[in-house]
Amino acid sequence: MSAALLVEVLRHPAGAARLNAVGWNGLLAAAKAERLTGALAFRLEGQPVPGAAGPVLADARADAAREAQQALWEADRAAAALHGSGVRPVLLKGAAYVAARLAAGQGRFIGDLDILVPRDALDDVEARLMAAGWEWAKPDPYDDAYYRRWMHELPPMIHAERDRMIDVHHTILPLTARPTPDAAALIADAVDIGGGLSVLSPEDRVVHAVAHLLADGDLQGGLRNLWDIHCLLADVDPARLEARAVRHGLLAHVRQARRLAAGLYGAGSRLTPWDRIIVARFLARDGWGRETRKALVFAFYLRSHWLRMPPLMLARHLWTKWRKGHRPA
Repeated sequence: MSAALLVEVLRHPAGAARLNAVGWNGLLAAAKAERLTGALAFRLEGQPVPGAAGPVLADARADAAREAQQALWEADRAAAALHGSGVRPVLLKGAAYVAARLAAGQGRFIGDLDILVPRDALDDVEARLMAAGWEWAKPDPYDDAYYRRWMHELPPMIHAERDRMIDVHHTILPLTARPTPDAAALIADAVDIGGGLSVLSPEDRVVHAVAHLLADGDLQGGLRNLWDIHCLLADVDPARLEARAVRHGLLAHVRQARRLAAGLYGAGSRLTPWDRIIVARFLARDGWGRETRKALVFAFYLRSHWLRMPPLMLARHLWTKWRKGHRPA
């Protein structure tokens, strides 16, 4: 299984020297599918690699550097748009890791710019971003209403000239989710990094990554998100992390993420039966990087919606999306 091979090489880069051509094809295919090619390239820097793999990894490092530069520029433009509002946006995910020069940002794939702002400032933030060139990426009235009433963020916005997305969060989990993180505490304890920007505290960075992986999504891209967590855990004190997880109602999720990170990328850990099912979902890729175990993948897709909303609301939402032509990948 190529995903398992990717995990092994990220954990022990020297092991890549033993791979044959088939192994390298599987490794690179899995890394591309999981958006971990950049992280893999940095982990393998200085290791002997086949001639054909060298340019691929060099390109991945160059792409990661370019993405980091673009992310920092987008963050700067968002800060400029909000200057004078009294709101200091808190960077989240990849942009935050790069801006704070964290190990988790090394080679990190960065898509949208994610920021966190106070909920009572959303109207002003929205207006200022639109005045600065961002516009709605999802004009559908149902999606717009759903985001505004139930989600943890505004509907996605895209810049008209730069074609770059921004997601404006007011908390880190949907309002219908069972855990209710303390958004005010996330913002209050954020760390100023200059330029009108902040990032979450080290402990809150872990909590957010864990919430995104285990309490919200369908585990799509789970190996990359777990790699983030593995890297972020190196910067936190376990006792302080536990206290912060309690504050945000995510202690069980944080403990599970620590087991999973240690089990896959670290020194090893005793995994529960539920942990092993999640690992099976993480590793559901064949030697070409294609997703396998379709029933398991679909089950986690349904679970992600179950975590977000009560049963009646879930049924109504899925029916509405189905009628509009949405189908899970």
